[in-house]
Amino acid sequence: MAKPAVPHYSTLQIGLHWAIAALVMFQIVFGEAMVRFVDAAEEGGAVSATDTVLANAHYWSGIAILALLVARIGLRLFRGVPPHDPSTSPLAAFLASAMHWAFYALLIAVPVSGLVTYYGLADIGDIHGLAKPVFVVLVAGHAGAALFHQFVKRDGTLARMLPVIGQSFGRAAGMPR
Repeated sequence: MAKPAVPHYSTLQIGLHWAIAALVMFQIVFGEAMVRFVDAAEEGGAVSATDTVLANAHYWSGIAILALLVARIGLRLFRGVPPHDPSTSPLAAFLASAMHWAFYALLIAVPVSGLVTYYGLADIGDIHGLAKPVFVVLVAGHAGAALFHQFVKRDGTLARMLPVIGQSFGRAAGMPR
């Protein structure tokens, strides 16, 4: 059964979006510390204090991403999400939805594969490591689409996840709040 359309994302949905985004960016930027940490441990080498801290942060950030994503998906299923702007073509709406579900799939698969790797199935680590370029492409596409909607289409899409900035630009462009 489909949820009724809601007029906007809730504050909690927006908070979860940005918390997960920040954690994913941390993982993308500092994730290689986990590789150095594991490699040094396997080879009996010394592990720097920085790599130890970042590897631990990588581990716990992955668990936090997984926990926050479960909350986000649950909230999405319980509350629903706002519809696409009426001017959005069916193809663009499909692609936007597909991108969101691709994010959700990765945000589940990557932490789970990391945990499986960490707790004994090291061969999965190669698959886990392939997620980084996929995330970079998805993040770039997602951000690019949001900026396109904000500055080219001026349809208020960005305001759905960034209300303060969206409202400021929306008022300047004559868009409704």
